Amino acid sequence: MQRAILWFRQDLRLADNPALDQARQAEHMIPVFIWDPEQVWIAGGAQRVWLHHSLQALSAALKAKGSRLIIRVGPTAETLNALIEECQVDSVFWNRCYEPASIARDTQLKSELQAQGLTVKSFNSHLLFEPWEIKTQGGGPYKVFTPFWKNCLSQERSITLAPEPRELPAVATQYASAPLEALELLPTLDWDIGITDFWQVGEQAAQEKLQDFLAQQVKAYHEKRDLPAIQGTSLLSPHLHFGELSPRQVWQAAQDCPPSEGKRVFLSEIGWREFAYHVLFHFPDTAEKSMDARFEKFPWKPDNGELKAWQKGMTGYPIVDAGMRQLWKTGWMHNRVRMIVASFLTKDLLLPWQMGADWFWDTLVDADLASNSLGWQWAAGSGADAAPFFRIFNPVSQGEKFDKEGRYVRQWVPEVAALPNKYLHRPWEAPPLTLLEAGITLSETYPEPIVNHKQAREDALAAFESIKTRK
Repeated sequence: MQRAILWFRQDLRLADNPALDQARQAEHMIPVFIWDPEQVWIAGGAQRVWLHHSLQALSAALKAKGSRLIIRVGPTAETLNALIEECQVDSVFWNRCYEPASIARDTQLKSELQAQGLTVKSFNSHLLFEPWEIKTQGGGPYKVFTPFWKNCLSQERSITLAPEPRELPAVATQYASAPLEALELLPTLDWDIGITDFWQVGEQAAQEKLQDFLAQQVKAYHEKRDLPAIQGTSLLSPHLHFGELSPRQVWQAAQDCPPSEGKRVFLSEIGWREFAYHVLFHFPDTAEKSMDARFEKFPWKPDNGELKAWQKGMTGYPIVDAGMRQLWKTGWMHNRVRMIVASFLTKDLLLPWQMGADWFWDTLVDADLASNSLGWQWAAGSGADAAPFFRIFNPVSQGEKFDKEGRYVRQWVPEVAALPNKYLHRPWEAPPLTLLEAGITLSETYPEPIVNHKQAREDALAAFESIKTRK
């Protein structure tokens, strides 16, 4: 190989990068990132903030190794072909993406480039298993997590991680790169300040976070992961989404930890990520349509302003509002609270799960099409291995159970912070004097509940009953 293009996508790292390992065998390796503003499922606002800083970190890492990142903006196929001609390359390497539109695009691209006589190879750097590798006894896809993950764990395979290269070939100066600012990933307002304050972005930060979590928190993960007021989760999801960290690296690093229930549960969360990609690959419509066809006839309610109240964290239910405000401020929400707010939207408000998925797509830094779709369909009861529809989270009891002392709610909903714990998750039940002492005037300083949960639960069950027997 004389000249090879290394096409970065969702693999923004130098270590354990199989496409990089192959491309660097060429005499000249040209690292490329293409930003296509017209791509299907373009990154949402929070993802674009992360991507800007992740590309910045990747560019610096490549420069430190003697290489540099070439950034181009435009339609993917057209831009890549123009680069191939400009750089006179004979090989192109990339790591696979698994969204349906990406699979279709990459399949066509590979075929066309190979027809031109180029060497084109793609690799798996994003998953432990290819979505088509794990099959039921009948040879089909799984729809239930537990047997899927059991099958995954039964597979015998060794993991060898390629280290970060010490140096990389220089890139000729005549190959121009667009400035990172040309991608226009950052918002024009200062909305992203909360995200950049909360997160450290890039491969090095991902590795440090992984090591800290495994050293200090993984043993108690199963006990603390449901408590939003403490740092009991790994916060690795955005690093995995952008490929600053691979699941193989996570899996291998975890093997050095002694066996524990926390470690087992943590690794099963990697399994849920695998399952999400498995489902999306085999059922590509599930990013937009309910897997359970009965839900296409579900009597969802029209939105009369409830969606905006939910988005802004102004529902009158403190645990729900805390989660939505954490999301807006940091680009992330605690997983237990994600389940609570999703149940509230789909079952208390009876608004379509797609509305919630769209909002998460735009506001989560870790918004992953596979996991986002699986999670929302799980909450709505319409997807693979979904929670039964009659499992309707009570936002009061969920708050009292998982935020017993109210630290999480007090952090994100300061309007109710002065309430005693007894009324913190149900401020509308507080006596007038208690509200007065806490400086709260319901409907003015903090909203009344936008829906009565008891009545909403009955309405949701009746709505489900109406589609229950449909085929």
